[in-house]
Amino acid sequence: MTTDGRGPIETATAELVAWLTSAAGEPLIGPPRTDGDADGLTLWPLELRPARQTRSSGAVREPYRFTVRFLLCVTGPAGLPRLDRVLTAATRDGSYPVVLEAGDPPLWTAFGSAPRPALLIDVPAQVDHPTPAAPPVLQPLRLRQLGVRALAGRVVGPEDQPLAAMRVELPGTGSATRTDPDGRFLIVGVPHDPEHPAPVRLRLTGRGLVLTADVDPTEADIVIVCAPPTH
Repeated sequence: MTTDGRGPIETATAELVAWLTSAAGEPLIGPPRTDGDADGLTLWPLELRPARQTRSSGAVREPYRFTVRFLLCVTGPAGLPRLDRVLTAATRDGSYPVVLEAGDPPLWTAFGSAPRPALLIDVPAQVDHPTPAAPPVLQPLRLRQLGVRALAGRVVGPEDQPLAAMRVELPGTGSATRTDPDGRFLIVGVPHDPEHPAPVRLRLTGRGLVLTADVDPTEADIVIVCAPPTH
């Protein structure tokens, strides 16, 4: 569960709905409809797909990662131009990977509906595990005030291609941002201990990827290279 009480599937749905609303207007949530009252786009979580897991290190358990595949389909005459805008936005900014394989006849038969233009959209999701309780303190505490700093850098793909709209998060804190069209990000408020410098772990989500990267906080321009998922 997230801090607002939503589960991972509900969170993935809410994030996708927000993006679709900005691209083409708010969709209806539900299976494909055949009644004449609906006119626009219908969104429905179709299946859960496995994702590559990251091995845990130390006492902190890595989240369980998976992908929610959504079916976005036309419902009524107004839906086709809106689907067109979604496809244009998805291929332009790369926020969500789309799959043009939603025309399988058994799929529509299962919904009791005639085939229609549709997209499959994959949204990464994860189940976060609570951090285990800290061990008891056996020595007197020594309090030091740590400074904070900002991390600035770029997220790129193969051949130094900028990756826009990637979520960059500092786990365990409320610090998160998304990359701009040039793939750049800036995270402020990162704890900094000059006496014991250590790499900072960032979590990146987007384009069907969920990965972590350990970066050197002293670098003036951090570059994180994301390889496309292998199938």
